[in-house]
Amino acid sequence: MYTAEQDAQSPFFGREYSEFEFSQKVYNYYIHPQWDDFGSNTLYLKILFTDYERNYTIIELLGEWNDAIENDIMTLKREIVDKLFALGITRYLLIGENVLNFHSGDRDYYEEWFEEVTDENGWIVLINFPEQCKQDFEKRKLHRYIELTQMPQWRTYKPEIMYQQFADMFAKRLG
Repeated sequence: MYTAEQDAQSPFFGREYSEFEFSQKVYNYYIHPQWDDFGSNTLYLKILFTDYERNYTIIELLGEWNDAIENDIMTLKREIVDKLFALGITRYLLIGENVLNFHSGDRDYYEEWFEEVTDENGWIVLINFPEQCKQDFEKRKLHRYIELTQMPQWRTYKPEIMYQQFADMFAKRLG
């Protein structure tokens, strides 16, 4: 339905992937070459779907989200989110079932991201993050800026159905 490397507006437009050459690692384990490097040493992503008319994107993450040492939120914000936001994307669905750990740091980039999207009636949702990651997000009070939720069967939904479930949830809260 969507491939970021063929989307002229995507930060990954024109990327070519090898099916046989594994060079990226999480810890000491090689990962599939179709995971995109966006500048983090420990976290990779794949833009699964972007709808520029409805202003949303679905991104899956893999690895260790490390704000304490690597400042991954800053890298994610500057290298991916800011570019998508400039194209009108204000609703972010981040799937994190493959995020192994989360190490918190500053809240500044979360606040900035939250303020930008809410000014445009947008939102940020973290889906299926492991329990220990959710607890760390809550402990640092980052859930003030980002909705944490579960959607175990997300792979069975078409992107527009998945998006609509969250759009309806946020519309009910506001209305």
